[in-house]
Amino acid sequence: MSKIRIDKVEDGFDEAKRLAEEEEGIGRKPDGWQKYLIPTIAIAWSLFQLSLPRFVLLDSTYIRAIHLAFAMVLIFLNYPLLKKPIFGLKYFAQHKRIPILDMVIAAVAAYCALYLVIHYDQIISRYGSPTTMDIVIGIALVVFLLEAARRTIGPALPVIAGGFIAYSFLGPYMPDLIAFKGTSLGRFVGQMTMSTEGIYGIPLDVSATIVFLFVLFGAMLDKAGAGHYFIQLALSLLGRFKGGPAKAAIMGSGLTGLVSGSSIANIVTTGTFTIPMMKKVGYEPTKAAAIEVAASTDGQLAPPIMGAAAFIIAEYVNVPYIEVVKAAAVPAFASYAALFFISHIEASKAGIKGLPKSELPQFFKTLLSGIHFLIPLGMLLYELIVVRHSPELAAFNAIVVLFFLMLFQQPYLAYRKGESILSAFKQSFLTILDALASGARNMVSVALATAAAGIIVGVVALGLGNLISEIIDVLSMGNVFLMLLITAIASLVIGMGLPTTATYIVMAALTAPAIVTIGGAQGFIVPLMSAHLFCFYFGILADDTPPVGLAAYAASAIAKSPPIATGIQGFLYDIRTAILPFMFIFNADLILHNVNSWFQGILIFVMACVGNFAFASATQGWFVAKNKKWEIPLFLCVTFILMRPDQIAMWLGIPHEQRYWTYLIGLALYGLLYLMQRPRTAHDEAAIERAKAETY
Repeated sequence: MSKIRIDKVEDGFDEAKRLAEEEEGIGRKPDGWQKYLIPTIAIAWSLFQLSLPRFVLLDSTYIRAIHLAFAMVLIFLNYPLLKKPIFGLKYFAQHKRIPILDMVIAAVAAYCALYLVIHYDQIISRYGSPTTMDIVIGIALVVFLLEAARRTIGPALPVIAGGFIAYSFLGPYMPDLIAFKGTSLGRFVGQMTMSTEGIYGIPLDVSATIVFLFVLFGAMLDKAGAGHYFIQLALSLLGRFKGGPAKAAIMGSGLTGLVSGSSIANIVTTGTFTIPMMKKVGYEPTKAAAIEVAASTDGQLAPPIMGAAAFIIAEYVNVPYIEVVKAAAVPAFASYAALFFISHIEASKAGIKGLPKSELPQFFKTLLSGIHFLIPLGMLLYELIVVRHSPELAAFNAIVVLFFLMLFQQPYLAYRKGESILSAFKQSFLTILDALASGARNMVSVALATAAAGIIVGVVALGLGNLISEIIDVLSMGNVFLMLLITAIASLVIGMGLPTTATYIVMAALTAPAIVTIGGAQGFIVPLMSAHLFCFYFGILADDTPPVGLAAYAASAIAKSPPIATGIQGFLYDIRTAILPFMFIFNADLILHNVNSWFQGILIFVMACVGNFAFASATQGWFVAKNKKWEIPLFLCVTFILMRPDQIAMWLGIPHEQRYWTYLIGLALYGLLYLMQRPRTAHDEAAIERAKAETY
């Protein structure tokens, strides 16, 4: 048992837990027989999805429709029309029971989602000529889908999708710059609800076939206790070093990112333990919360199990998922390494030490206590990387291993303690059912985000794509740098109201092709993978962008810090992540594009880490001592040299094949900065200790 005890009942935890539950898909908590209805449907959904990779062969269109039907039923049963009663309408804001009206809506919405399956043969035979019933059901599906998205995600995505729908009909009446020939009602309904280029498009397909299994795998690991194990392991390994609790929070959040695709759930899992400890050793509440926010947000970037959008990238770019993992590896791990360095800088600036060894769990004892959790993870990695199975088959096989682990974990512990093995098996079975229900609830927002964003993708496919590229070209004046800045800002703004997956889908549909086109027009090739990862990164960074970043609200609730200040501080920490997409757009080496040598890949990774360290020093005002103002531009030069050796080589007239020699210039400058700051270290540390003594 760990020596660390954190009181989970402290003020703020309940609020953070509430935010996590909302994101997890826990809306209503009905009483009586109704409390079994939602979990039963959720478990049925999980069992259906588990049957697909091995046992049930269905057309992909059928799978998408059934997947969407399950999600919409759960939403209308789980989320009331109104969060709080307004104008005395309590009937529409009931949280303790499911009204008959919502049951009816759930049934009708499910029928609309399944209409394509029920009448599949007839619809295929009259494709392009929808009947009146097709149009009525199609319109109803769009309305129900947008309402379901509003209930679970919020108003932003329905408003954006509604704007695109309106634009598809009002295009002929728009100003010349944005004029569009428009579409008919029949063509619109056919595109959105009777084809695989709208609601039932690639994003929903990825959600139904791949993402669900990975989310379920994470939910099962979490219910088995892996999340708590990872944070204890991180504490035992790093807790005694300078700023140890912060470094443990970063490592724990990175490992928990393998379990949870939600930054808020990550914060509640790890931050409950690490934020109070960071405050205990001397971190300011705002900075303690911000470190946890930055670490938890970036958990979705870390390979090999990334956020849901990463699987959609693989489909859009038409490459195996392992290629997305390869492309994301250097930027993600370099970003995490820089966050470790930032936590070290903050500890140095505040004179913060680590925790006493006596207060930390023992490393080997902790490692062995949960080493069985590494078996399903190892299985997943083996399937993905070595055997190269498809992601859905790899996840399924890992889930089978995890199922048996969960089934026998508690009976084994009961046997060792001399307790009832039968009762332990019963508890294991209930835990597995809880995990199946939790996995389905976690998927609700992803399924709705992908389906609703499919409306936007469908409208673009109606013929808006070229027009949007032209508009973006005009706005950016044909300059790819301005184009990237517009995309980044738009992603952050849109991402304030949308989940990461929806933000990525929207921005990828609108801007990824334009980035490639405009880059080509300016004489350099932008790999399609770079453009999609650019949108992916900024979609994730929106999670902690004030004033709406919910991750910051969850962490600030635990830390008792101002949420806006926490969000701003977290975003300042995440600036190191924000520069990476700009770099790998122009230097494809950073995503290992056409890099097949291990030595070359490791060299690029190490230099990217050092470049990120230099950037962190420039933004945080500290290296080994407090920065002088004139040193900041030098740190930025180090960053640019180590991130863009190709550009430096071109300026110096060095052949492109020998560009890596320019790394020596950046390393020499970095070493010079160290030598200049080293004599000031003792003086600055003494000043910090005097300031601490005066404070106390």
